[in-house]
Amino acid sequence: MRQWLGSSLRRKLSLIMLVTTLLPLLFLGTFAFTTSSRITEEKAKQAGLDTLSQMEAKFRFILGDVENMSLFLIGQREIQAYMSRPDDSIEDQVRILGTMTNLVYSKDYISDITIYPAGGAAPLSTSTVYKSELSNQVDIRQVKDKMWTGLYSIENYLGERSVFSFIRPFRSYNNYQTLGWLSITLDEQELSRIWSEPQLAQGHGRVALQNGQGEIVSASDKSWLSRSGESLFPGLAAGMGAAPKGQRTLGEGRDETSVLYVREPLFGWTILGVIPAEMYTAQNRYILQLTGIAIVLAVAANAALTLFVIQRVTNPLRALTRLLSKVDPDAPLPRYPEESRDEIGRLARSYNRLGLHIEQLKTQLIQGETRKKEADMRALQAQINPHFLYNTLSSIHWIALLTEEHRIARMVGALSDFLRFSLNKGREFCTVAQELAHIRNYVQVQSIRFPDEFKVDFIVDERLNETYMLKLLLQPLVENAMIHGIQNKEAPGVISIYAEQKGSVMSFKVMDDGAGMTEERLREVTESLGGRPAAGAPDAGYGLRNVHERLELHYGKGCGLVIESRPDAGTCVSFSIPVMEEPHEDPDC
Repeated sequence: MRQWLGSSLRRKLSLIMLVTTLLPLLFLGTFAFTTSSRITEEKAKQAGLDTLSQMEAKFRFILGDVENMSLFLIGQREIQAYMSRPDDSIEDQVRILGTMTNLVYSKDYISDITIYPAGGAAPLSTSTVYKSELSNQVDIRQVKDKMWTGLYSIENYLGERSVFSFIRPFRSYNNYQTLGWLSITLDEQELSRIWSEPQLAQGHGRVALQNGQGEIVSASDKSWLSRSGESLFPGLAAGMGAAPKGQRTLGEGRDETSVLYVREPLFGWTILGVIPAEMYTAQNRYILQLTGIAIVLAVAANAALTLFVIQRVTNPLRALTRLLSKVDPDAPLPRYPEESRDEIGRLARSYNRLGLHIEQLKTQLIQGETRKKEADMRALQAQINPHFLYNTLSSIHWIALLTEEHRIARMVGALSDFLRFSLNKGREFCTVAQELAHIRNYVQVQSIRFPDEFKVDFIVDERLNETYMLKLLLQPLVENAMIHGIQNKEAPGVISIYAEQKGSVMSFKVMDDGAGMTEERLREVTESLGGRPAAGAPDAGYGLRNVHERLELHYGKGCGLVIESRPDAGTCVSFSIPVMEEPHEDPDC
């Protein structure tokens, strides 16, 4: 064995790594199974206690409702008068029975309400009871204070029913003299519906109601009725103590059960919930299977990974180290062959991407400077070319005025102002008011060429009038909206120009209700903003691309154009730039 291990470093490392990994995995699996089982059982018990608390709240409401109902009946002046002289008229009895019957029918869980006059007169009851075991529970005429009876049977028109009653003396509110007794009887079958909603332990648990004397008066398992909780679960009473809620584990092995309890504080009743141990066993078995599968898979994966790492890690790392030690800052980084997809392969790809990124940054820096110079040259050309035309148009304007050609004079005057702004004495920035005046001159020229074909609306935040912006940004957008949006529409169209200030940023939108663009065309135009259009593609996005490049060159990335469009619904072109109070401020976003 020693010779077999000593002849191969791979065998030594494999054995060491497997042993040092297998033992922690087994320990971790055992710990995870034990902890998960305990947490699962605790969560199930806590959820059971929460369920019992909801049931207790419902039952406490019923107890309070019965208490309030008894006080309501005792406080009725008509009933007080009848109890003082029970030989009163039949009409009074009918009215009293009507009041009690309405109360009974308003509550499903109330079976009967009965008034027993102290003078020996016949009781007034809301239902006819053929047979009752109430007398076995209590001598009602000996009751001195309010009380609840145990469970007993009655027989009425529904057959034999299990019920229990709330009894209290009926006293005069004048002299506190006992005039009789009031009995409100609850139907156990109707009351037991509380124990099924919500379900305990997903329907696997059973619920019982134990009164202050330890008797089960209502339960989801009817075989428990009239039995004591101690007889069903020996040792339960000793373990409950005075805590308002809790749980006890009774029995051993297959007979082990978890008994949860929540006390009702008004009369000391207790709601018991029983969860069988089979429920936890099934959940623990599932956790054990998952833990075992996870350990087996982890051991197998670890063995494969150990062999793979030992064979593939050392040599690639050595080769990469040699490359990094021979890096020339003035030359491109040498490329490392990407032969794997593991951490070494990712490291190699990151190394190669780093070299490629450095080369791209160099290229982008050169191209960016070139594009900025080209854009500045185009703007300079746009400033210089109109100079000669401006002087010529001024002459035409005066000739048109002398010959009283006012329409021509307005058109030439607007065009002159348009070109004067384009020249702008070589300045690149202008106020927002000047930019908007430039658009109005352009619109006036176009409105004479295309009368009644379009309308332009201006919605501008007045705070922006004296702020500065790069000139000739909005006019190409308006021109694009007119040519490609409005003129492709059969009916007259509307172009809307919005300008608003949001904090330190001013936003502009040029919207039209023209023909719009399809998704494919919108994608082509959007892609062309970042570079040259594809071969054969229409050059409708030239003006947009020029504005987009100038925005990014002067204000930085992220300040370019945003285009939204739908066919037959129009197009919206927008951009946001920093607010500039002076033209010499740094305009970067």
